[in-house]
Amino acid sequence: ARGLICLPIIDKRLDELKIPLMVTENTSTFSTAFTVSVEAKHKVTTGISALDRAETIKAVIDPATKPEDLSRPGHMFPLRAKQGGVLARAGHTEAIVDLARLAGLYPAGVICEIMNEDGSMARLPQLKVMSQQHGIKIVTIAALIAYCCHHERLVHRVAEAKLPTGHGEFTAIAYKSDIDPDEHLALVTGDISTEAPVLVRVHSECVTGDVFGSLRCDCGEQIALAMQSIAQEERGVFLYMRQEGRGIGFHNKIRAYALQDE
Repeated sequence: ARGLICLPIIDKRLDELKIPLMVTENTSTFSTAFTVSVEAKHKVTTGISALDRAETIKAVIDPATKPEDLSRPGHMFPLRAKQGGVLARAGHTEAIVDLARLAGLYPAGVICEIMNEDGSMARLPQLKVMSQQHGIKIVTIAALIAYCCHHERLVHRVAEAKLPTGHGEFTAIAYKSDIDPDEHLALVTGDISTEAPVLVRVHSECVTGDVFGSLRCDCGEQIALAMQSIAQEERGVFLYMRQEGRGIGFHNKIRAYALQDE
């Protein structure tokens, strides 16, 4: 391949080994999360040979390896994969970690970009020729994303409690996602496990309207009307999505208000 050999790996392992990011402000085109380079302290010579780098790779993924067992800098370049994999960042780093995880293996791998004979980087047409010559399969990040979307469980129930409200008693269920830091809430009443249609309201968070009764919107009124309707049906779900301002954020929504006043 002749490109730079790197070691994509989960962030948890890098934290265990106290391997920090190479820079605090990443300005590279693709924001690839290079860490400080490392090298195994044992079973290596200069560290640059293929055998030495293989020993370093084995040392990094070995659960018995401690931070003091690695030298910094070295000749192996770990890459810090984002939590959530390719659904959080569509990059080679996350793709190799996801592929290993889906195969039931340790979530890490070795990657190397392939160069053409003239020193330029190989693209898909050249890679297809090489794959046919050597019997190597090709998978795209897009295909991996599609697979994960269809087969991965990305949302998890993390807490549940009874919630008495002015519209009756609901069950409050909190959810977290693998691909974003927000927590979302479902208020459920009645038996929704049957095949009968369920009344559902999806509401985007609006602090100014939901909490403070802002007259710039009718969000607070929408909540009251939706919960009243669900209570009257005696079964239904109210989904409260924590995406302030439909995703633009609280401060940007306030800025939008200021522009409206100009």
